[in-house]
Amino acid sequence: MRGLAGAFMLLPSAAFACALPPSVILTLPTGHYIAGAAVTVAITALMGAMADRLPRMAAVEVLERRVFVPVSLSSYLSFLCFCGLVLIGIFGERDPMHNLMTLVFWTGVWIVVPIASVLFGNLWRSINPWTAPVRMARLLLGHNGHVGLSRFGHWPAVALYAGFAWFQIVSMSPDDPYELALLAAAYWLVIFGLAVAEGEDWLEQGEFLTVFMGYLAKVAPFWMEIRGNRAHLMRGWPGTQILAMPPMSISAMAFITLALAALTFDGLAETFWWQAIIGENPLEPTGRSAVMVENTLGLVVVWVLTVATIWAVVRAGQIIGGKRFAPGPVMLSFLAIAAGYHAAHYFVTLLTVGQYTLAALNDPLSRGDELLGLPPFYVSFGFLTDSRIMPLIYAAQFAAILGAHILAVLLALRLVGPETRATAHLPMTALMVGYTVLGLWLLSTARIG
Repeated sequence: MRGLAGAFMLLPSAAFACALPPSVILTLPTGHYIAGAAVTVAITALMGAMADRLPRMAAVEVLERRVFVPVSLSSYLSFLCFCGLVLIGIFGERDPMHNLMTLVFWTGVWIVVPIASVLFGNLWRSINPWTAPVRMARLLLGHNGHVGLSRFGHWPAVALYAGFAWFQIVSMSPDDPYELALLAAAYWLVIFGLAVAEGEDWLEQGEFLTVFMGYLAKVAPFWMEIRGNRAHLMRGWPGTQILAMPPMSISAMAFITLALAALTFDGLAETFWWQAIIGENPLEPTGRSAVMVENTLGLVVVWVLTVATIWAVVRAGQIIGGKRFAPGPVMLSFLAIAAGYHAAHYFVTLLTVGQYTLAALNDPLSRGDELLGLPPFYVSFGFLTDSRIMPLIYAAQFAAILGAHILAVLLALRLVGPETRATAHLPMTALMVGYTVLGLWLLSTARIG
């Protein structure tokens, strides 16, 4: 039984650990939240499966205007900012809480932009630091051909994301500004060379940040569609864009399962439960260097279990409901889970490390400047011990996870079609309930910091 329980605990879930984690132990009475979430997801799935009517999810145009800032310009400015951050990382102070390279990447790029994209569409498209340089390089070289990288699908992005996840969760010093800057510069150069050879469109399937941001943005209730020199602001139910997507390829499914697994292990690695599994004292952790092998294996095992679990659920749905319950369409519903979990996963980090980022942007040279117009302020984590504020924070995380699972259930019902047998959804419903309960438990369990 302990082995089964251990395997279950490794299923995909949410957490808010990251490269710059706060040390938080919640002591909230979360049992009623978890039970309520499980019941809500189950009832939603059953009602949706039994009723032939689902909410109409269609895109509606809100307004049309000309494009004020071309992507080439915004991308070029983003590239210049990236170069500046690399220089700051290499030549600036090594303190990650005061160096803009570390703070802007882990807080801005990895937290703020994804969460904003979940709400307002693909913001990364405009600030992608490769688009403009690639266009200019191909124009100067007179190269408009391809070298065949597109035939590999999303596998390059999968490999790159796996390396990034290892760097973030397992490696010795993902916060070190110098090492982060060198790695970011090397990564940019590699992607730049590949995109120049294949074309900028390759970024949308081969560069993991572009793929990840694009997937999260498909959940947004508002988004912008660029057609020529005209911008069309669209709105619709969250997930409306997902219904218009083609079924996922095997490489795309591998990418989204890796995203879920990375979020899972990022939080799981810091729980007392995982520390006990690898023989560590959670109250006196020996540091990353002592557990790199264990955490590397753990990350791989979580990914394998994620793939195996989802495959088993989809296969069970096929056995019950027929071949229409195919993995390609069904996996699209997991984009909602990835979006909601990313927001809940990093919410506390945004509230804590985000303060350091604002302080550094306001006074980047520590001279008392007020570039953002903010008066000097002290970074404070006192709200994490406030019995009035912490329930609100947990409620926001609860809403993000629960909303993501309800949306995933509705999307799954729409994607497989009303003619699919209602009982075919039961295995997926059980998985969604398990995701919700486990995700909320990880948000409230004790962890090292």
